[in-house]
Amino acid sequence: MKTFFSLSTHALALGALAGLLTACDSTPRERQAVVREQSRKLDTLARQGAHTLARLGRQTAQYDAANRARRAEPLSPARKKIFTANLLGPYAGHLDAMMPATIGGPYQQLLQQTRARRQAWTDRDWDYARAVYADVNIALARVRLDLPARDELRVRAWQAEFVALQAGHTAAELHAATRGPAAAARH
Repeated sequence: MKTFFSLSTHALALGALAGLLTACDSTPRERQAVVREQSRKLDTLARQGAHTLARLGRQTAQYDAANRARRAEPLSPARKKIFTANLLGPYAGHLDAMMPATIGGPYQQLLQQTRARRQAWTDRDWDYARAVYADVNIALARVRLDLPARDELRVRAWQAEFVALQAGHTAAELHAATRGPAAAARH
């Protein structure tokens, strides 16, 4: 590592020396013109960056507002029941009866179904999936104190995977919502 840093330091010093030697061949007026031109380029880049940040801020705020409005609407109990049946399979309707030895089943089923279906899910579908996930977590809370550490570790891994899948969806949706006009036209 030391050799790399000392070589890169020498390379930087040689580059700076070359720049100074080149600058010695120019007049102060020529150097001022170069500085003015570079300053204009930097100003242009700064303006473009500010416009991009403002656009991203507006688009992110719109995305966030739409999410808040969607989540403010209550979930349909009938649709939640369908989602529960689809995601939990044989464990649907039996979460109240879960024991420490059986709590892993609903998590495994939920993750298998989430992996298989997530590509087709809308944001609202994810709202229902999160509600089912919350119900499974409530069942876990009832048995957590009696859960062996090795089983709790597995459950935590499943929880982390579900959250990661959901975060991936959110990131993809946010990226799609904040694509620039040129990128949106290409896709």
